[in-house]
Amino acid sequence: MANIAENGRTWLLTGPTSSYALHLTEAHELLHLHWGPRIALADAEALAVRPLPGYWPFESPLDGREEYPVEGGPRFVRPALSVRTEERRGTEWAFEAYDTEGDELRLRFRDGGVAVTLHYRMRGDVVERWVTVGNGGDAPVELLRADAATWTLPDRDGWRLSQLHGRWAAESRLTSATLTYGDKIIGSRRGHTGHQHLPWVALDTGAGEEHGEVYGCALGWSGSWRIAVAQLPDARVQITGGAGYDDSGLLSLAPGESYTTPVFAGLWSDGGFGGASRAWHAYQRAYVIPDADRDRPVLFNSWEATNFDISEEQQATLARRAAAIGVELFVVDDGWFGARTGDRAGLGDWTPNPDRFPNGLKPLADYVHALGMQFGIWVEPEMVNPDSELYRAHPDWVQFQPGRERTEFRNQLVLNLAREDVRQYLWEQLDGLLSDAPVDYVKWDFNRCFTDAGWPGEPYPQRLWVDHVRGFYGLLDRLRAAHPGVAFESCSGGGGRIDLGVMSRTDQVWTSDNTDPLDRLVIQHGFSQIHPARVMAAWVTDSPNTQLNDRVSSLKFRFVSAMAGVLGVGGDLSEWTEEELAEAREWVELYKEIRPVVQRGDLHRLRPPEGGLSAVQYVLGDETVVLACLQAQRYGEPVPALRLRGLDSTASYECRETGEIHRGAVLLHHGLRTELRGDFDATVLRLRRI
Repeated sequence: MANIAENGRTWLLTGPTSSYALHLTEAHELLHLHWGPRIALADAEALAVRPLPGYWPFESPLDGREEYPVEGGPRFVRPALSVRTEERRGTEWAFEAYDTEGDELRLRFRDGGVAVTLHYRMRGDVVERWVTVGNGGDAPVELLRADAATWTLPDRDGWRLSQLHGRWAAESRLTSATLTYGDKIIGSRRGHTGHQHLPWVALDTGAGEEHGEVYGCALGWSGSWRIAVAQLPDARVQITGGAGYDDSGLLSLAPGESYTTPVFAGLWSDGGFGGASRAWHAYQRAYVIPDADRDRPVLFNSWEATNFDISEEQQATLARRAAAIGVELFVVDDGWFGARTGDRAGLGDWTPNPDRFPNGLKPLADYVHALGMQFGIWVEPEMVNPDSELYRAHPDWVQFQPGRERTEFRNQLVLNLAREDVRQYLWEQLDGLLSDAPVDYVKWDFNRCFTDAGWPGEPYPQRLWVDHVRGFYGLLDRLRAAHPGVAFESCSGGGGRIDLGVMSRTDQVWTSDNTDPLDRLVIQHGFSQIHPARVMAAWVTDSPNTQLNDRVSSLKFRFVSAMAGVLGVGGDLSEWTEEELAEAREWVELYKEIRPVVQRGDLHRLRPPEGGLSAVQYVLGDETVVLACLQAQRYGEPVPALRLRGLDSTASYECRETGEIHRGAVLLHHGLRTELRGDFDATVLRLRRI
């Protein structure tokens, strides 16, 4: 709930440890006042009476101080809103009113027939911001750019910018660098969130893992997007972000139409990067992730065991072995439908292959259920192969530019989900699929970027970029409502569609196609900066890792690495020895015991995966779990000590260890000292308060 000054022009939102304040001047200038430690309304009112600096040649007093800068007037910073009508471009708005509903604050402005509403909501210490632009006139209004928010940071010296970058199979790499003057832009122009950047940034001036102020922002949009971090000439810093990569046009609003941006969420923490991560995780578990209080099951996925060469009998054999090691969810991956014997045909024809599944999926699903497991399938609904019944019937349903060659990646094209007929077809196919067989889980993939994003015959074809994503969201929402018992995973070739928008509609995400346990430590470290273990799917696969790098690793190392999130198994169990299956069964049993702590506990990153020993710790109530991996060690070099966090220094703890750790390693927490001995490459340590 917002606190509002008596004059109705100063607003203060307050969370457990932080506050956010803004003020409207008599000249209808909406100014940012404060974002940081908790303050009182009287403090915000005192900030509001401070005068703006005077005009200087070539400078504006609004720049770096305005809450939501629009295009036009005395402004030179990057505009968050750029509007074009038949008469003019830009915005000269006037304040109309504010109102509140529940915990949401709305500030309403108008420029002729264009209505702009700024939305605010405080959830924990996370501020959610978004904007609605409506056309109340009698002529079309073109939205060239409509960002969700502009965040203004306090005056500081030496800002450092952290971000997550990468590529396919090497996602979520954390990097930090000193912020310099000008704009730093990250984003995606690919039609989906992308493997190259996660839509998150953090800024600090010297914070560590557990101390110092950190400002973070995360965008909830699963299409093309842009976040711009600008250090202005007077050293002020602003962060602007929203849907769309450039300013070529989002939508054309007909009279009576409106556009609501995605949420751009912001967080202040004085607990360092670890404290910020724990606050982000708690926010997502409480407000974003569906059914986050339900722990995700251990799954087996058939892809790396079979690739496209599958059959009902073969899948049943794998299912028996998976059930024997304690798997709870069995997933049939690509190759079960249409003429799908490779990646050249079948996408779009979502009916079981009659040669492979002569009686459909129901007999296998029933068999899997009889083994005590849930049943899941892989789909890629937004794609189509040219060699498919769907494409032969509807070649106009794909994105394409007339007169241009249609680009094929992975021998597939992108369906235009902005079209109502395409969405209706996919609804009928997927609803029928989930109704005809007892499916509990859907792995939703998206394996190529937009390239020929055209829409012949559409008066404003640029809207495809926004409306495809809104169509994807609407289809997922409709399927979840019709089949509430079905869980969904966002895949996209691994980490290609991970953001707060897709998180609000799926139960977990496929973090990366890279299942190498050593590489995964780095990927998972970056992922954890913003997203919780509760959604981070991780698999134990075969060694050597023939899918990627041929690296050899122990089964223990593979399990401990994957147990840091939602545990899955993806190896060819038909080739595992009885000894390996027995060991796997023990690790799966252990994971089920520690799962509530891992998936719902507070995360502490004890040591980053930069070589040597890396470790993460989870704390939930009286229980603590530590997962430690030793990557490499020189002879005679001691393993560095780990200092546990988040525990009660006055309490006693019972300690249990699974696996061994190199002689001399010591875990410390104030009076707690546990020495673990032996030779190891991974270990699990469990502590319970007594």
